[in-house]
Amino acid sequence: MFEEALRAAAERVEARLQAALSPIGDLPVIEAMRYAVSGGKRVRAFLVMEGARLHGIPPEQAVHAAAAVEAVHAYSLVHDDLPAMDDDDLRRGQPTVHVKWDEATAILAGDALQTLAFDLLSRPETAPDAATRLQLIAGLARATGAEGMVLGQAQDIAAETAARPLTLEEITVLQANKTGALFRWSAEAGPLLAGANPRPMRAYAEALGLAFQIADDILDAEGDPAKAGKRLRKDAEAGKATFVSLLGLDGARKRAISLVEEACAALTPYGDEAERLRDTARFVIAREM
Repeated sequence: MFEEALRAAAERVEARLQAALSPIGDLPVIEAMRYAVSGGKRVRAFLVMEGARLHGIPPEQAVHAAAAVEAVHAYSLVHDDLPAMDDDDLRRGQPTVHVKWDEATAILAGDALQTLAFDLLSRPETAPDAATRLQLIAGLARATGAEGMVLGQAQDIAAETAARPLTLEEITVLQANKTGALFRWSAEAGPLLAGANPRPMRAYAEALGLAFQIADDILDAEGDPAKAGKRLRKDAEAGKATFVSLLGLDGARKRAISLVEEACAALTPYGDEAERLRDTARFVIAREM
């Protein structure tokens, strides 16, 4: 049932994103945007959709916020893959945007996907109340900017040339910014749409986001590149400290499992209705890509 729900949400979000891009035309930058938002598990979008469902928001309304966070996520991947950043030539088993087109097109496509996210959130169909839309927009701006994802990426780049490897505490803070901030916004979007208290979903997302990153570190250390659809072992080659390098594989797995338990416990106020979100937490540490 979980896999079915995840797939259905992904298809709904895919349709919304392609519908948003359909009227814009077919210039290379627009084609690059369509390419960048296609595929993936869409875990962040699923958090939006499920959080909304728990609070009585119908999927046809929640999909706009879910599409917005996927547009931001796609932008971040396009830019992270650039030669000046992580310099990756493969993403989801396909050539990265700058490889398929060129660096200028990739930069512009990423820029346009970021602004598309805020365009989607600004529309009345996202929420009839303008104050709610503004709250979502402001929250996503903080989650993706110099207080969140961009800060985390800058911290990650700085760590590559630091005089010493980062400590476990420093990596935890870095990843709470780079990965966790977008997870938090995604989980909080549903209760915010309903005018409900986002605290339980926030606690869930904070544990989930960290578990997700630890699972990524484990995949980078021992995963199959063909299944991951991207180049692996990069962190070890760069000599970067990760959860695996600091905790060891067994220690990292135990920490991820503990975080999943913490995430599931945070959902207690929702009872059995939150079982799909518990399945999501289990899924992020069991996935192969």
